[in-house]
Amino acid sequence: MSAQQRIANLTLDDSTVLRRAAHLEHERRVALVDILQENYFRPLGDVEGPYDLRLGMQENRLAIDIRTMGEERLGLILLSLTPLRQVIRDYLTVCESYYQALKSAAPSQIEAIDVGRRTLHNEGSETLRQRLAGKVELDHETARRLFTLICALRARG
Repeated sequence: MSAQQRIANLTLDDSTVLRRAAHLEHERRVALVDILQENYFRPLGDVEGPYDLRLGMQENRLAIDIRTMGEERLGLILLSLTPLRQVIRDYLTVCESYYQALKSAAPSQIEAIDVGRRTLHNEGSETLRQRLAGKVELDHETARRLFTLICALRARG
């Protein structure tokens, strides 16, 4: 993996999010730090990185604005979230259950919920990779972190 084929800056447009639960805000912050520390991201074509990404929602679609670090716009990907809608909803519900379980559930219950949470996270990140195929190459961990950030954009309260 080239050091150039990576996200060096990532901005999340939170303007449409009224408020976010504390655990979702924590997940968002961790995903942002992790993705900037290590990722593989390469828009298809002859475009050198590193890249400045801006994620937001536009007309009920995910907007991925890809720029050079010098602010030159390389492309805008508008992605329907319909194929991800159910897994996002399920993931957010299981995350809520997980954080509630941490307060009082038995370790075996917490572990079972966590397995479901990780399974949904993997399913969402794989669907995201498939949706971006032909537009962007990214590795599994980068897709997982982007899926977390998308969930943060879609969270309600």
